[in-house]
Amino acid sequence: MDKSAATKVFESLSSGVRLDIYRLLVKTGPQGLVAGEIGSALEIPPTNLSFHLKALTHAQLVSVVQEGRFQRYRANLALMQDLIAYLTAQCCSGHPEQCAEICPSPACRPSHSPKTKGVSP
Repeated sequence: MDKSAATKVFESLSSGVRLDIYRLLVKTGPQGLVAGEIGSALEIPPTNLSFHLKALTHAQLVSVVQEGRFQRYRANLALMQDLIAYLTAQCCSGHPEQCAEICPSPACRPSHSPKTKGVSP
């Protein structure tokens, strides 16, 4: 991930409604939800929901698949994991073993440190 992609993700999530939508889709996992289910769960009118889903899709935070007359949305968890890795890549100035307790990202685990590569914690 680069700075431009990270900025795009953050801009998309800067809306409270879009953040709620993304978090709801994360809860549902790979099953996702159809647009009507999202709108009902969050009490968002269809026109507003469409606008926000389009923004999330454009930022690639959600994927959409046509199922008959419905569209099913799923959270792009891999993108969020990439964002977290991008944000924590320089954890503790290149010494991730120093901050492993406060950073749940794999980038902060001692096994990813050049000094302890291949050693399990």
